[in-house]
Amino acid sequence: MARYTGPKTKIARKFGEAIFGDDKSFEKRNYPPGQHGNNRRRGKKSEYAIQLEAKQKAKYTYGILERQFRGMFKKARAAQGITGEVLLQLCESRLDNVVFRMGIAPTRSGARQLVSHRHITVNGELVNIPSYQLQAGDVVAVREKSKSLDAIARSLSNSSTVYEWITWNDDTKQGTYVSVPQRIQIPENINEQFIVELYSK
Repeated sequence: MARYTGPKTKIARKFGEAIFGDDKSFEKRNYPPGQHGNNRRRGKKSEYAIQLEAKQKAKYTYGILERQFRGMFKKARAAQGITGEVLLQLCESRLDNVVFRMGIAPTRSGARQLVSHRHITVNGELVNIPSYQLQAGDVVAVREKSKSLDAIARSLSNSSTVYEWITWNDDTKQGTYVSVPQRIQIPENINEQFIVELYSK
């Protein structure tokens, strides 16, 4: 199963945001990486550099590698609607992302691990594919045997964010992916138009 395993704080510093979740190292050094850090003079970025950075930020945020991301873009371009918006909706519809949004895991990488280790069910069936695309109305739940896991209980107790397109029942440890989120409901600071422009070259 392919995933990014490199240094996360360095990537977060590059984008100036803690895109992988809470990061104490990033808070201490929230300036660009490199020998000269904040003091380095940076010239004006080219149009290509800005577009590439937007794509890389989206990939790192959702934990998707290039080949898979390109496939999602092709799918978004073939679908009805605004390509960039559809691309982000496809990212948000991934099972690992929804598990993260529901608060079952504190990070997307943690959610990916829970799914891979068979702790999550979709409509009553075990699903261990993090990239599984959910449809509106799908019920995501913590597997019966996994409900007592400390990591899940701890994550749920610390989770307070509510999303209009997701419902969650803490008693039954299950939630519903109510609908595909609109762009305004997706909180990620990603300029999807730059990604569309990059892939359209």
